[in-house]
Amino acid sequence: MISEPLRNPLSLFDVKGKVALITGASGAFGRGCALALGALGAKLLLVSGSKDELAEVAAEAKEIGAETRTMIARPDSLAETQAMLKAALDAYGRVDQLVVASGMNKPGFIQDLSYEDWQKVMDANVRGSWLLAKAVGTYWIENKVHGKMLLMSSVRGRHGNYSGYTSYCTSKGATDALTRVLATEWAKYGITVNAIAPTVFRSKLTAWMYGDDEVGQATKARSLSRIPLGRLGEVEDLVGMAIYLLSPASDFCTGQVMYVDGGYTAG
Repeated sequence: MISEPLRNPLSLFDVKGKVALITGASGAFGRGCALALGALGAKLLLVSGSKDELAEVAAEAKEIGAETRTMIARPDSLAETQAMLKAALDAYGRVDQLVVASGMNKPGFIQDLSYEDWQKVMDANVRGSWLLAKAVGTYWIENKVHGKMLLMSSVRGRHGNYSGYTSYCTSKGATDALTRVLATEWAKYGITVNAIAPTVFRSKLTAWMYGDDEVGQATKARSLSRIPLGRLGEVEDLVGMAIYLLSPASDFCTGQVMYVDGGYTAG
């Protein structure tokens, strides 16, 4: 007897009717996930601290027919992440997917970077993920929801960088560890937790590499020299992996940091 996944493999990627809570929705990765999931029939709660940019993404999502709500907020406290969860539950009655695309970078060599700036990066990239995981994961466990969580990592969680990345690399290494420990803690509840780790791709966070800044240009050139496919990434390169990790296709995949990097970590 041929099973349904073998008879109809595309059914494995069906997310129609699922409810996705996406933070950092006005950024490149958050926007890409929102539009891709929305196009496949998922219902969206888009969260960002940038009102005007969030409105633009919401308009795009609605243009392609996605049921969409928005919330102006940042995951800076447990009260705020619980409010995000409540907003999604009030709008749709459930949450099935969590995409943590919020974060930041502030390059600076350690001898020049202030502790306050280092802490801002750690808070945005690690504390926010932990708080969102706590709020949404607790809801999933209590309500027996086999949820799917997707965190945003980077090849910099595995590799250092000579361009002043003591805060960013440290935060992404912590993201990788958080991915693995949540996956092992929550496997018994049927919850999967994975991360996507891109190399440099075009976004607001990497805009400094595309200008005249000497360190930015050097970083971009060095990155290109290490990528076998010979180009930097675009958000469209990440969407396929995101859909896989947020759909039934990845039901036996958890605790993984998936490198979408043009071969960067292979060499």
